[in-house]
Amino acid sequence: MTNYPQATRILVAIDCIIFGFDGRDIKLLLIKRNFEPEKGKWSLMGGFVNRDEDLSDGAARILYNLTGLKDIYFEQFETFGKAGRDPAERTVSVVFFALIKIDDHDAEAVKSHNAFWISLESRPQLIFDHEQMVIRATDHLKYKAALHPIGFELLPERFTIPQLQKLYEAIYGIPIDRRNFSRKLLSTGLLIDTGYKNSNGATKKATLYKLDEEKYKAKFHAFWNFMPDSMKANE
Repeated sequence: MTNYPQATRILVAIDCIIFGFDGRDIKLLLIKRNFEPEKGKWSLMGGFVNRDEDLSDGAARILYNLTGLKDIYFEQFETFGKAGRDPAERTVSVVFFALIKIDDHDAEAVKSHNAFWISLESRPQLIFDHEQMVIRATDHLKYKAALHPIGFELLPERFTIPQLQKLYEAIYGIPIDRRNFSRKLLSTGLLIDTGYKNSNGATKKATLYKLDEEKYKAKFHAFWNFMPDSMKANE
């Protein structure tokens, strides 16, 4: 027997905006729905919160089921609850955004969910209010990437500074001054020289770095201010 007999039934859902980086473009992991409503259309990955489940645990479960990955970076950032947003039933959606290394995900798990990596810039029309969610998440990504070292969550274990620069250029959609960016990045002390050089691609012979995990975790919430003057392109 309910203690709130006059309460209206409202479902609580979780929608996950999953960003990846392929070395050139920011990608979104989207699913082609094989169920109603909006069967056959593009959607974010989501699900309903279980009765005895915390929101963050629900997000971790959904992300794991889709990508096969645990201990990835994700955070809750907004709630969407406009009446009529889901035509099937009154639903409030708590939105999380996640950053994953594309090469690490379980390709078979993604395939089984009818999911695909699609460029953020050329994404298809999305169902319900998912387009608004993506826009807000992209703005949030830009804000966080400027002040905190979350960009490293999208890179392989070893990377070059040019690769990191390409990532930030993809996030902000503009060219970045190479010298300013490199100087600012090295001054953080977050990078460890691996002693290896990149052997292929446009960054041939560039030094391969890895992240100083201890410093990253200890000072993640400090304001690093990655992008003060580096936002200006070479003239």
